[in-house]
Amino acid sequence: MENFKNKFQEYLLLEKNYSLHTVSAYLNDIGFFESFLANAFDDANLISVNYNQIRAWIVSLSDDGLSNSSINRKIASLKSFYKFLLKTKQIDSSPLLKHKALKAPKKLQIPFSEKELDLVLNQINYTDDFDGIRDKLIVDLFYTTGIRRDELINLKIQNVDLSNSTLKVLGKRNKERIIPILPIVVDQIKRYLFERTQLQSITDAAYFFLLLKGVKLNNSFVYRLINYYFSNVSEKVKKSPHILRHTFATHLLNNGADINSVKELLGHSSLASTQVYTHSSLAELKKVYSSAHPRSQK
Repeated sequence: MENFKNKFQEYLLLEKNYSLHTVSAYLNDIGFFESFLANAFDDANLISVNYNQIRAWIVSLSDDGLSNSSINRKIASLKSFYKFLLKTKQIDSSPLLKHKALKAPKKLQIPFSEKELDLVLNQINYTDDFDGIRDKLIVDLFYTTGIRRDELINLKIQNVDLSNSTLKVLGKRNKERIIPILPIVVDQIKRYLFERTQLQSITDAAYFFLLLKGVKLNNSFVYRLINYYFSNVSEKVKKSPHILRHTFATHLLNNGADINSVKELLGHSSLASTQVYTHSSLAELKKVYSSAHPRSQK
């Protein structure tokens, strides 16, 4: 079975082009399910499992207090695993063939306001050293490009083109896209690059963003950084890089950007993914409509 899981890991990384973070989550879900089977059923294993046994795991997860959304994510990992086993002819049919996802409420992501972004970018006193200059650039790059956290972490220095004011990022499924950068951000990049040359040692020289000790950033560092700076200006529950990406899209749409252009900037493969961000812009539109239409004054 370990051999199957190793091959599944290779499949996710090499064929599906999933990130290391996603692959780790998938394997953890499968490991948890395998442990459940060993404890709950004497003769069950990942290959011979039936849907009733999977259903028992779902009930167990629910009893443990997991939300339907979290359970659906874990089942998605199993679905992918059994799809792989089916593809490699290890099984004849998937035990999840007729499974329907649990109903889960859609969570409306609340973007930061333009005022909150102005406070973070213009009112906070960042330290005038490598760390402070880098931190402010990270915040501004998230907000002005809509870049994903993994894309920012893995941004290569060779893909930052200051002469054309663009970034080339490698998105999901190894899909490349070019993102324009604003002049004010170009100036920040130049300042950051100078400070970068002053580091005592650099291990991960190919990567654009580095920690002070010269190694590339990691997921938790970037999340903590965004959470820290926005905690100073915002009472919103969730303060993350993804909310900044959401804010980028929402503010563009609020200010009249074409949704297809926003789709390309975000690197979405379908318009349906981008339409998630129209909920917030619709709220803004309603506000303008209510204040401007003559009938609203009656």
